[in-house]
Amino acid sequence: MIETVALVVAAGRGHRFGGALPKQYRRLAGRPLLAHCLERLAAHPGIDAVRVVIHPDDRALYDEAAADLALLEPCAGGAERQDSVRLGLDSLAALPGGAPRRVLIHDGARPFPGAAMLERLLQALDSHDGAIPALAVTDTLKRGRAGPAGMPLCGETVPRDGLWRAQTPQAFRLEAIRAAHHALKGEALTDDAALAERAGLAVALVEGEEENFKVTTQQDLARAERLLAGGGASGRETRIGNGFDVHRFGPGDSVMLCGVPVAHSHGLVGHSDADVGLHALTDALLGALGAGDIGQHFPPTDPRWKGADSAAFLAHAGSLLAARGGRILNLDVTLICERPKVGPHREAMRARIAGILGIAVERVGVKATTTEGLGFTGRREGIAAQATAALELPAAGPDGSA
Repeated sequence: MIETVALVVAAGRGHRFGGALPKQYRRLAGRPLLAHCLERLAAHPGIDAVRVVIHPDDRALYDEAAADLALLEPCAGGAERQDSVRLGLDSLAALPGGAPRRVLIHDGARPFPGAAMLERLLQALDSHDGAIPALAVTDTLKRGRAGPAGMPLCGETVPRDGLWRAQTPQAFRLEAIRAAHHALKGEALTDDAALAERAGLAVALVEGEEENFKVTTQQDLARAERLLAGGGASGRETRIGNGFDVHRFGPGDSVMLCGVPVAHSHGLVGHSDADVGLHALTDALLGALGAGDIGQHFPPTDPRWKGADSAAFLAHAGSLLAARGGRILNLDVTLICERPKVGPHREAMRARIAGILGIAVERVGVKATTTEGLGFTGRREGIAAQATAALELPAAGPDGSA
């Protein structure tokens, strides 16, 4: 059963931002802005599922932003944000497996919800009806008043003691916040915490993050670009890994290459199924993660892996990546042999690799080459493979920790 869901509100039109494209779909570091927050929420171990509330006209834009992410089917929003949240909460209550106990309601225009902040919210829900991230106001506050030529004048100083800047996601026990939304339907309140307060719910304040800002203007988008370029915003970094593997020919009438059986005059000799392509890819992923090599994780002396399907090795490396909050940018493997011919099986191999790792097939490249009759592959004594993996991971801190 799903226990905790992140509900991302992305049905707005972003009129203040300007332009024909809603701001949540504007490009940030080459990807839709919404994609950045979705991948952070989906990667958090305390969040079981993510659902996005979208405008009905934006389905194609949403599909691009959510590509490669395993999310719940989106639902349609309403005329106002409050309507969209209520509809989203209703959709969660109707999930086939039963309603989740907790929900985190997040603005799709906040691309950088940090993992530590999310954890603080979830912990606060253990003892409160709700919790919101907030930052204490530190600047002196002034109330403006009308001035000549449309220029406001400085008015009274407003005491800042006890004042906080509220952020999202705002976390609640689902049934409590859903009941509040229905009881106060039609009232214009500024955020979900305001409804919770009116309903008498106890809402805790937890420490927010400066980087968890809302993109409202072009200047905000430029700020987000600078943060990503400098490794900030709970920053992301690109990692590259390489892998290489060799197996010799032996008795048999087929070989396993990149998860696909290929008819041949010989088989390949190995402790597992001797799939050189998947072995090289597994090592490439492990290398990019700094997680050793395939032999450390699956020792050839261990009888458990005798004749094993190498898809399990690649899936294991993929699970290590997911646990680190990372994603695959692309994979590329080259099979080196005179025979068998790889071309007729190339697309099946790409599809198999993509399926094992749960990524789009467009992120997988499979190539083949010969050595022009030179070396052991040229003498048709075996097959070699080399692979490269490009990953995106949370940026490591100064001590190397993620």
